[in-house]
Amino acid sequence: MAYDEALAERVREILDNRPYVFEKRMFGGLGWLAHGNMAAAALGGGGAMVRVDKDEYEDLLQEPGAAEMIMKDHPMRGWIRLDERTCASEDLLRPWIERGLAYALTLPKK
Repeated sequence: MAYDEALAERVREILDNRPYVFEKRMFGGLGWLAHGNMAAAALGGGGAMVRVDKDEYEDLLQEPGAAEMIMKDHPMRGWIRLDERTCASEDLLRPWIERGLAYALTLPKK
């Protein structure tokens, strides 16, 4: 299933053409990488995921719109899946995308 083009456009606007961020098609979706580290993705089949610090992961799961990211029946600690309501709202989506970008920028450049 294809990713949501409208969601992808909102993420692009949030990332605002930063020169160190690039898009890459992956896993049936579209990912955004900062210095080669994945920060966020529009998922095939709908929704989005963002990368977060594993030490903050459990607390972030308590926030509205956040859920565990599951791939092939395995939870992906350090990745948060965002629900459709969150993805549809600029005010709700922006802080998550910025959080994912901020965390990716703490990682070694690839």
